Amino acid sequence: MGNSFGSLFRISSWGESHGGGIGVVIDGCPPRLELSETDIQPFLDRRRPGQSKLTTPRDEADQVEILSGTFEGKTIGTPIALLVRNKDARPQAYDEMKTKFRPSHADFTYQNKFGIRNHEGGGRSSARETIARVAAGAIAQKILTFDQVQITTYVDRIHDISCPSIESIPTLESIESSPTRCPHPETAQKIETRILEAKKEGDSVGGTILCRVNGIPVGWGAPVFDRLEADLAKAMMSLPATKGFEVGSGFQGTKLKGSEHNDPFEERDGRVRTQSNRSGGVQGGISNGEELYFRIAFKPTATVLQVQKTVDEKGENTELMGRGRHDPCVLPRAVPIVEAMTALVLIDHRMRHHAQCESFQLDIK
Repeated sequence: MGNSFGSLFRISSWGESHGGGIGVVIDGCPPRLELSETDIQPFLDRRRPGQSKLTTPRDEADQVEILSGTFEGKTIGTPIALLVRNKDARPQAYDEMKTKFRPSHADFTYQNKFGIRNHEGGGRSSARETIARVAAGAIAQKILTFDQVQITTYVDRIHDISCPSIESIPTLESIESSPTRCPHPETAQKIETRILEAKKEGDSVGGTILCRVNGIPVGWGAPVFDRLEADLAKAMMSLPATKGFEVGSGFQGTKLKGSEHNDPFEERDGRVRTQSNRSGGVQGGISNGEELYFRIAFKPTATVLQVQKTVDEKGENTELMGRGRHDPCVLPRAVPIVEAMTALVLIDHRMRHHAQCESFQLDIK
C-alpha cells in the first residue's frame, strides 16, 4: 500500500519519526556482493540531522544495523533487512498538533483518509522515513559502480539564488565542502546566508536540486508506462516536499522550435553520439548513452516558527505556532536522498534490461 518501490530490485520501508526506528527490507540484491555497515553509513551520515547550522538540531547518529541477508560479509540472495534506531525523539513537542492540523502538512489528509494519525513529528509522513531510501540506495550505488555509473547531485538554486551552469562534473569533495551542498563557492556562501536569514525569521526557503548521471549505456529503460524518466519522476515526486520534476531541457525546452530543440546524431569516437543533449540522456523512455540529467523542485519547509491560521479536528478555526526541530531548508540534506532514489531506479532498470535483452542468445533470422 505505497510502502514498496521497485520491480526486480525491490525495497519496502517502515517506521515513524518518533517511533522505535526506521527500517527497510531489500529483495532482489545479487548474491556474493561484499557488504557491511561501513558501505552504508557514509551515505546516512550525509543525510543525518544536526550536521550543520543549516539543519535541524535533532541529534541522531543514525547508525545502521544489518539484521539479515548477509553471511560472512557477503550478500546471500535473500532479503536484506536494515534498521536505524531513533535515539533523540521528543514527542512532547507535538502535543498541540494532536488536535490541530499543521498548514501544508499531511495531518489533515492522513486524519481524513485513515481516521487516525500519529501526530508526533508527523509519524510516517515525516522526512525521517527517507533514512530507508538512503540505506537501500547505498547498496544500489555500490552495485552500479561495477558498471562505472556515476551519480552526481548538488543544490543549484535556493530561493532566488541560482548556481551558474557547471559544464564539468563537480567532485564529491567540492559538493561536500559547503553545508549547502552547492559546488560553486561564491553561490554557496550567498545560499548559506539566505538560509540563515530565513532561520532567524522563523521561516524557510525552497529551491532545486540537479542530478547528473554518467556512464549509463544505451538501452536502460522501457517503452510506454515504464519509461526511464517516468520512473525517475515517480521516485523524485515520492520524496517529501517535492513540487516539480524536469528532465533535459524541461520546461525551458517548450520555448524552442523543433529544429532548435532536436539533438542531431553523429559518429564520434567509434560510437553514435548526439551533438547536443536537450533530451537529457533519454529518448523514447530509454537511455541513449549521453549524460542523464534532471532537476527536482522542493518547496519551502512547511513548518515555520510563526503563528499561522488553521483548524482543529472539530473543524473550528484556530491558530498554531510551529514547534519541534526542523530544517529551514530541506535541500542540503535532500541531496543524498535524491542520489539514493536515482540509484534505486537505475539498478532496477539495469536488472530488467539484462533479464529481457541480455539473458538469452537468440538467433533472429
